[in-house]
Amino acid sequence: QGVPAMPGSRCPRPALPILRWLPRYSRAWLPLDVLAGLAVGLTTVPQALAYAELAGLPLQYGLYSSFMGCFVYCFLGTAKDVTLGPTAIMSLLVSSYAFHEPTYAVLLAFLSGCIQLAMGLLHLGFLLDFISCPVIKGFTSAASITISFNQIKNILGLQGIPRQFFLQVYETLRRIRETRAGDAVLGLTCLAMLAGLRAMKSHLPQAAPAEPLAVRISYLIVWISATARNALVVLFAGLVAYSFQVMGSQPFRLTGSIPQGLPAFQPPHFSLAAPNGTIPFQSMVQDMGVGLAVVPLMGLLETIAIAKAFASQNGYRIDPDQELLALGIANVLGSFVSSYPITGSFGRTAVNAQSGVCTPAGGLVTGALVLLSLAYLTSLFYYIPKAALAAVIISAVVPMFDAGVFRTLWRVKRLDLVPLCVTFLLCFWEVQYGIVAGVLVSGILLLYSIARPPIKVSEGAVLLVQPGSSLHFPAVEHLRDSVCSRVLAASPPRSIILDCCHISSIDYTVVVGLAELLQELHKHGLSLAFCGLKDPVLQVLLSAELEGFQHFSSREEA
Repeated sequence: QGVPAMPGSRCPRPALPILRWLPRYSRAWLPLDVLAGLAVGLTTVPQALAYAELAGLPLQYGLYSSFMGCFVYCFLGTAKDVTLGPTAIMSLLVSSYAFHEPTYAVLLAFLSGCIQLAMGLLHLGFLLDFISCPVIKGFTSAASITISFNQIKNILGLQGIPRQFFLQVYETLRRIRETRAGDAVLGLTCLAMLAGLRAMKSHLPQAAPAEPLAVRISYLIVWISATARNALVVLFAGLVAYSFQVMGSQPFRLTGSIPQGLPAFQPPHFSLAAPNGTIPFQSMVQDMGVGLAVVPLMGLLETIAIAKAFASQNGYRIDPDQELLALGIANVLGSFVSSYPITGSFGRTAVNAQSGVCTPAGGLVTGALVLLSLAYLTSLFYYIPKAALAAVIISAVVPMFDAGVFRTLWRVKRLDLVPLCVTFLLCFWEVQYGIVAGVLVSGILLLYSIARPPIKVSEGAVLLVQPGSSLHFPAVEHLRDSVCSRVLAASPPRSIILDCCHISSIDYTVVVGLAELLQELHKHGLSLAFCGLKDPVLQVLLSAELEGFQHFSSREEA
């Protein structure tokens, strides 16, 4: 099911995405949108608390970050399935660049939103294409491990564990004997429950309409339980902790008090009061450093990748630039309600799609459920054990580790393992180093393929030289060296035909290099003819008025 206006259409589309589906909204879609919104909301609330813990922020900031994106995307989003909010990846980045300080996190959301908004307005989404799949896979696989291990301390009930991954591993292993039995047992139980419910959902057969009513009701109960597994497990853990509290003992580390009520609507703070003075805006920006590039780019990357995946799966199109605008506006407005940076969530988007959502209106229900939780339920969150939230996070990020990609790249193209492994390994040191290094390595490999295109040389009455791709300025010396070395080695000397059938564009440096090649061959009494020139390339060469330039439309004429 879907929205008829959302797939590509020949008729002019309204500028505001909501106007593409709202006038055609069917009453039959309403129950499905409400059901999907509730299912996503029951997943969002416990995840929001857990992700705030991962980001190193007070837990209410996870909820503050979970409703504005739902409302904004309903009006500006072009994919019916996508939900915006805090994610494990974004929370990990926020913990690195916000220094566990809410003022930094909210300002980072505002600045990231401004950057994303500018990219959308300037149609700069193509820049994301330079982040290759091996880099993304290396980052997400490393993030899966670092995020999971970051939560081991909460599963074991340990405190005072450092944030840096290698120190974290060392300190956790060194203090393993300090494990709190209650937290460990509860955390492992929650992990087992989440894994069991996930497996149950993946193997759940579809109930046919012809089945008896009891069977269909049973299917619905199991499906709801598996879909809302995060909420059920957190509720179970909270009831266990409350029972121990009533009996006068508490073997678990609890979440503690969370301020009740909605956040104030106010602009983010552009300075921060510190014990030794005020940290001005410029210093805060300098402190965030490369995070001002990494956070908005990774947010865009996650959102567009998720939107494209689900749009392709469900047979409709998205507008990437509009997605950039929606995410940018969501982050800017979110910063006015104390949100930290948000992006598209793969897990919650999957729940949305599987629940049969028909339009982005399902996000209104999700956002409303988060607001109700903030207004009325925060006092109940006091009894949620941290081990249960850790189990929710680990359950969410473990599927992000893709071991199969290493084997696939080994079979397909082993050179792509280089940026994958560089990104994967350096992300354990610092996330930004891994991403930047992976992009640089991918860029170097790309530039090398441009600078050294394959050149096929066939010998006969003449030497036929055929570049395998377009010629750009880094490749002109390689072409000259290849031609000259074969010409001088040939016996007897032969003229050359340059087959340009694969060349769609050339630049000025290539024209200069070809002119020098013509002169050098002329000194040896040899000629160079061009064939298979495409019109744009031919026009450039004719405009350059090269001395001795001759061309033919095909090899046969040459």
